[in-house]
Amino acid sequence: MLQALPVKLETSDDEKALLLATMRKYNEAANFLAEQAFRLKIANKVELQKRFYYQLREQFNLSAQFAVRVISKVVEAYKRDKSIKPVFRELGAIQYDQRNISWKGLDKVSLITLKGRIKLRTRIGEYQKARSDRIRGQADLIYRKGEFYLIAVVDAPEESEFDPIGAIGIDLGIENLATDSDGQVFSGEKVEKVRKRYNGLRARLQKKGTRSAKRHLKKMSGREKRFKRDINHVISKAIVSKAKGTLRAIALEDLSGIRSRATVIGRKQQRDRHSKWSFRQLRAFVEYKAKRDGVPVKFVDPKNTSRECPKCHNIDARNRHTRNHFKCTECGYEAMADHVAACNIAARAAVNQPIVAPLFSAVTSPPALAVGS
Repeated sequence: MLQALPVKLETSDDEKALLLATMRKYNEAANFLAEQAFRLKIANKVELQKRFYYQLREQFNLSAQFAVRVISKVVEAYKRDKSIKPVFRELGAIQYDQRNISWKGLDKVSLITLKGRIKLRTRIGEYQKARSDRIRGQADLIYRKGEFYLIAVVDAPEESEFDPIGAIGIDLGIENLATDSDGQVFSGEKVEKVRKRYNGLRARLQKKGTRSAKRHLKKMSGREKRFKRDINHVISKAIVSKAKGTLRAIALEDLSGIRSRATVIGRKQQRDRHSKWSFRQLRAFVEYKAKRDGVPVKFVDPKNTSRECPKCHNIDARNRHTRNHFKCTECGYEAMADHVAACNIAARAAVNQPIVAPLFSAVTSPPALAVGS
């Protein structure tokens, strides 16, 4: 499987200035081409290349390889949503491939710039060294906090999937981002505070409507996306590590209905909290980490997972005494609603593929894990 590997570059002042100039020109060309693609409604790479390849090279002083990469970048972005014109940051990533990047052992890399190729030293740690022999040709050049990094692509070997002796059910929620069938909770309290802060800042900046406010909005959007991604990495890593360490499969709900389920809850605030969180990204992170580590992943139908009693299997909407509390109308069993759902998810995974192990965990849950603190 393919993985991203960050490699820091060592640059002199002149080299940094050249890379910044190259990055600005590359994204200026991308914004120009995005405007043409949107105006002409062209999402075909061959057609855009036929019309604008030479203009990109002459107008923006791009090499042949850069012109082709700009066209690919614009087409990929425009195809994602043809209703809006793609906009690229002034210092957005430059996409390199095997034609304009070459690795010189472990400590050097050669990159194309506006003024030809330059060779740069890399600052590479033991983790990167262990994977450097699997680096493929492509990489993204990014600029973060005054430093340049190459996000290289490596072929990472996958472990053979083991035969599970149990299942961990994972329920995704609103107040708790994730709860497992062992009772471990990934609390969303810190995330909710950050979300409210971003919403308040966003509203104030949108009200101003100045050019400066719009620039701040773009920067804030990037920070918010990185925050969400980092939290999802923390949660997915913990889930996969636990599953691997206990030789259990991971059972997740089919997320296709998660936002519609939020609508059933009924309050606009809760729907907004769902729409602002990257549940699909979290599932994707769990999937690729599990695949890398040989952990089986099962997806189950989420219908009634929060209404079914895991003791007597009575299904009743009244079992949800409150949004956070479950109390069975038949046997009187009580527990945290998210924990009940996670146990039901684990049980359904066992039905779909026989797994011999105790699936219902104790009522007593360990303390919630506050994510994002």
